Amino acid sequence: MHTKQLDEILTKCKANDRTAQYKLYNLYSMAMYNVCLRMMKETAQAEDALQMAFVKAFKNINSFKVESTFGAWLKKIVINTCLSELNKKKMHFEDWDGKDFVEEKIDEPDVTYEVKMVKYAMSILPNGYRVIFSMYAVEGFDHMEIAQIMGISVGTSKSQYSRAKVRIKEILKDQANSFKISNNS
Repeated sequence: MHTKQLDEILTKCKANDRTAQYKLYNLYSMAMYNVCLRMMKETAQAEDALQMAFVKAFKNINSFKVESTFGAWLKKIVINTCLSELNKKKMHFEDWDGKDFVEEKIDEPDVTYEVKMVKYAMSILPNGYRVIFSMYAVEGFDHMEIAQIMGISVGTSKSQYSRAKVRIKEILKDQANSFKISNNS
């Protein structure tokens, strides 16, 4: 969609035009649903979070400033909505143990995993790991931004991400091993 068309839709949304809101929803809902699903884990929770986020976005659309893209502005609302819902469920973070964080380098052969395998691995991570991993590796936030958004230390964000990566690698190896076993049978 061209910027001019989006600007027209946003202007109409600011005037509470339901047709324009529906168009904007259709433009962004699938991408934002994917963000919700990565963070919330279950489809029903993701759908609920998506709806809540759009309601918040339409209520606060007059605060949108053209300095950023609408998509980036909406994505922050979506992520904050998901985090709020997860916090209601007492999302658990393991505190950083105070040691210097070192990004581990593991020499591994080039291994390619199917997207569905990685999505599955992400889906069975504990909430804290999954959210940090998703925000950093998928959504592109840096650890400072994650720390600010979530109210945790940068070290905790880094350690949660590191632990999530290790756990995902373990899950993927287990999946690959069970695939080999089932194919050899």
